[in-house]
This record gives sequence, C-alpha cells and structure tokens, in this order.
Amino acid sequence: MKNDPVVAIAGVTGAVGAEFIATMDKRAFRVGKLKALASARSVGKTIDFRGDRIAIEELNEASFEGVDIALFSAGGSIARKFAPIAVRAGAVVIDNSSVFRMDPNVPLVIPEINANRIAEHKGIIANPNCSAITALVPLWPIHKVNRIKRVILSTYQAASGAGAAAMRELVDSTRDPEDLRRRRDCGRRDLRARAGVARA
Repeated sequence: MKNDPVVAIAGVTGAVGAEFIATMDKRAFRVGKLKALASARSVGKTIDFRGDRIAIEELNEASFEGVDIALFSAGGSIARKFAPIAVRAGAVVIDNSSVFRMDPNVPLVIPEINANRIAEHKGIIANPNCSAITALVPLWPIHKVNRIKRVILSTYQAASGAGAAAMRELVDSTRDPEDLRRRRDCGRRDLRARAGVARA
C-alpha cells in the first residue's frame, strides 16, 4: 500500500460518507487523492476536503482505476455490484453494508477486537452493524477475562441509521414548534377520522 493512497468513497453524500471524511481528518490519515463517488443526481455538486473542493463523480464501472482503498457505504445492492469491480481494478474495499458480513471468504473486522484478520482479506473487508460494534468493543475486554456466554441486546435505532435525509428531516422537524403542533394536530385528526371509519 502506498504512503499516500488514492481513496474512493462510494456513497460520499450520505451520513456515513461524511463520517468517513471527518474520521480521516481526525486521524490525519494520509490521502494522495480523494475520489468522491455517488449517484448521477449528485454529479455537479462538490464536497470540502482539507481545504479543497472535490467534485462528485458518478459511480460507475470505471470509477476505481488507480484507486488503492475504496470505502463503501452506498447500500447492499451497490456494494454487491461494484465492490468486486473495485477489487479487480486493484483496490482494497472496506464495505459498510450487510452484503459480505456472512461471507466466509471476507473477514468481518472490528479493529479494536480482531484487526489481525485484515491480513486475511482477498480484496474485501466487511464491518459489522453499528449496534454490534458499539456493544462488542466494551464487552471484548470483559470477555477476555471472564468468558461471556450470552448477550441479550435490544437496540433503538437512531435517525442516522436511515441516512442523511432522515437526519435532515429530524432537524427540520424540531426547528419550528408551530410546525410540530400542526403535525400533531393533523395526526390526531387522522386518528379520529380512522376511528370513525372503523366504527361505521
């Protein structure tokens, strides 16, 4: 791997794509060039990266030529189609979707727990669901000292799990108390109307 790798982010406009960029900055991860990839509707937009404006490109079969690391967070169907293409072009893929998690030929990695498995990759590295990661990281040191036999875990997914659009909707819905009141009243009227239909 080069000291200044070419990094592609597939799904750069989503919530996780933005977090990829923020984390690379926070950790001072060296990047020779960043390729910002998304769907055709995002072409023409730009993102900020270390003082530069990076033009968003449409994700296609030619997107990974010259790419060293491809970070995927664009959904399962996109990963299923494009991750193997990226590998054939010479990139190492780190996929955030569920597509490869149960594939025995793909290491499922939480770096704080089993980073050694990265060396087993054949081009694709998967990571677990976000809830699994946040639960397992603190449980792992306990497990090493006193073996955990079973975990019962309930998760209450955040709006961020549905992506950037859901996060914007959540923020927008909390800005205007009057709008919240209107939505609540509309919901109550709808429930009353439905109840009336049910009684009829």
